[in-house]
Amino acid sequence: MATHSSPKRVADDPVQIPDRLYFKIGDVAEICGLETYVLRFWETQFPQLKPNKSGTGQRLYRRREVELVLEIKRLVHNEGYTLAGARQALDAIRRSDQSNLPLAEGDEGPRLKEAATVIRNARAELREIAGMLASPEPQAARPRPRLAPAPSASESLFPSTT
Repeated sequence: MATHSSPKRVADDPVQIPDRLYFKIGDVAEICGLETYVLRFWETQFPQLKPNKSGTGQRLYRRREVELVLEIKRLVHNEGYTLAGARQALDAIRRSDQSNLPLAEGDEGPRLKEAATVIRNARAELREIAGMLASPEPQAARPRPRLAPAPSASESLFPSTT
């Protein structure tokens, strides 16, 4: 069971997150210097914080969720935000990250240029297909060659072996 006195970390001390795929709630509480009940409460207050649950109901946090807990802790404990204010600050950070996409033609990153090229080529192909479908002259059906000649009326499909 968790103790009621949690060790306080120095604000400038960088937290080392072990290189693992999943962390149990007790591990996250120890890494972040919080109590487990605080983490469970924050899950109800921050929609971004949704750890997976194992078959037995154990919370399994991923690395990005541990980083999110550390960011929430920084906002609430160090910066003095309320939980509602921290939630708004996290939403603003997420929106600003999405709005930092380059808008000017010369500022595009290589991945964005590659995506634009793929889209441009796909549009050109679709225009070509639409033009072929809209053409007024119908395409004549090509006669297909037969694989084997049809037997004549006098020949039997099953020759007798007598």
